[in-house]
Formats: sequence, structure tokens, C-alpha cells
Amino acid sequence: MRINRKFTVRFAKLALLGLALATVQRFYAQNLTEVSGQIKEAVNEDPKRSEPPTAVWLTPLRPGRAPVPAGSHGFTLLQKDKRFTPHLLIIPVGSVVHFPNRDPFFHNVFSLFDGRRFDLGLYEAGSSKDVTFNREGVSYVFCNIHSEMSAVIIALATPFYTQPNLDGRFRIRDVPADDYMLHVWVEGEDQAVLDSLKRKVHISGTHLDLGSIILPKRPQVPNSHENKYGQSYDNPEPAAY
Repeated sequence: MRINRKFTVRFAKLALLGLALATVQRFYAQNLTEVSGQIKEAVNEDPKRSEPPTAVWLTPLRPGRAPVPAGSHGFTLLQKDKRFTPHLLIIPVGSVVHFPNRDPFFHNVFSLFDGRRFDLGLYEAGSSKDVTFNREGVSYVFCNIHSEMSAVIIALATPFYTQPNLDGRFRIRDVPADDYMLHVWVEGEDQAVLDSLKRKVHISGTHLDLGSIILPKRPQVPNSHENKYGQSYDNPEPAAY
């Protein structure tokens, strides 16, 4: 029986490629690290008080060393009882966020900040609108009718992120061994303080404990903001109810 030489060579190449891919997968599976730590205040006057909304993420210092996170359609920022839920939403760049209105009245969701500027206009109870977050950044989200409503959406170009629990502890799992920049975002914190919390991190082994990351003081979250026209909420649109 004659064997087709071209077929044999092609089969051998595919086999070698499959073996190489399997080797890479085994290498990464054996070299993944769990990174942990805790965000703390320098002086905590009330130990029972939970930490402010916080995000922690790692970005590779060498381009192309981490998988690019795939966007998703599975994120929702719910409007119910004149509140956004969740208050803080962390998503991969390219994701679509749904904004359903579950209140029995109109809402007008908007954001005029760096992550993704948008204005969804008035929409009624039971309806929903979507926004695609196609670049990195922090978006502060409000309702143009109800000043008490606020939320934050952080879009990231790295898959290595997490939100600490109520006592500030965090874990980022399955991080490949490499050099990274650690980023911390805390609602209400000055940008200069956030920049000072950045640090280079070399990750290897199965677990890395970063210890305590200290906030110099508890940030003050602004309790007021302007509407989408840059005006006070004292005179809302008469037809907005």
C-alpha cells in the first residue's frame, strides 16, 4: 500500500502543532498564581465599617503576555427603588451593559466621564437600553431625574481583576508568572493617592500574598453632583416624572 507523502508530512505538522499547544497549556496550568492582599485604612476609626467600593487589577508590563479579555453581553446595571445595582461593576473592554428600568417611573441614565460618555434619554418602566464600553476607563453613572442614584463602571483591558470583599481582602486567581503593575481604585480617592498605590509586582509560584495596601485616609465620596446639563438638580425637567 502506497502512502501519500504530502498527507504524511501534513499530518506530522498538525501533530507537532497539537503537541506544542498542549505543552503551552500544561506550562500555563502549572505556572498560575493566586494573588491576594488586603486594602486597609491607615487609621480606621470604626472597625465595623466596611471599606469603600474598590477595584484591584494587574496589567502585564510586557505587551502581549496576557490574554486579551473577551467582551461579554452578560452585564447588567439594574435600576430599582431609585438605586443602581450593583453600585460598582467591573467589566472587560468591549462588553455590553444592559440598563433595565424596574421602577414604575421614568429614568434617564447618563455618564459624562472618561470611560464611556453616553446619555440614554428618558425611558419608561419595564424597558431597557444597552451601552457598549469599547475603551478602558472609569465611568460614573447617574440618573438625570433622581440625584440620589449613582454607580461606577470600570472597563479594563486585562482579565486579572477583582473587587475586594467588605473587609478589603481580595484574590486574583490564575495569573501567569510574569511582571505586572498592580492598580487600585477606591471610590472618592484622589488620583494622586491612587497613583501612589501602584506598584510593580513579580508573580511566580502558586500563591503570592501582597500583604496590606494602606490608604492614607478614608476617601470622601461626593454626596452631590450636577445633572447632564451641568446644572443643579434643584430644577429638574418638568416632564421627567
